[in-house]
Amino acid sequence: MAKLRLLPVVAALCLALAGVALAAPKFVIQGRVYCDTCRAGFETVVSQYIPGAKVKLQCRHYETDSIEHTAEGVTDGTGTYNIEVEDNHEEEICEVSLVQSPVPGCSEVSGTRNRARVLVTGRNGLASDVRYANSLGFLKDEPLKECGLLLQQYALGVDG
Repeated sequence: MAKLRLLPVVAALCLALAGVALAAPKFVIQGRVYCDTCRAGFETVVSQYIPGAKVKLQCRHYETDSIEHTAEGVTDGTGTYNIEVEDNHEEEICEVSLVQSPVPGCSEVSGTRNRARVLVTGRNGLASDVRYANSLGFLKDEPLKECGLLLQQYALGVDG
């Protein structure tokens, strides 16, 4: 008799576990947007992160190049965006790209830091559901005065 009372509980538990196993995976694509105040093509100590910048995630099928998924995001006060994505996109090439900067004088899209590729699948050995994208940068119209000295400290263009 006791076994019969446990049967509905065990059945409910099995159904709940099956539902969890069949649920579509969810991922968060996270990255930052900055103003390249030195027009260096990379982040420096004087780069400024941009709140309110718009970015777009686009996933294209790797064989047909057809767009399979798009989503947009906006950066918070620290210049960080979080875009939620459902399902695995393992047969797609997903990239986050710059859309718009709210900062006057820093809205030119950088040719080298305008997009970042990101893997959106749970079948890659990563334990976390957060996928980190490289930082994206808009270019300042005119570099800051201190940039010349700063870039010299990086020893760019010096063979050594």
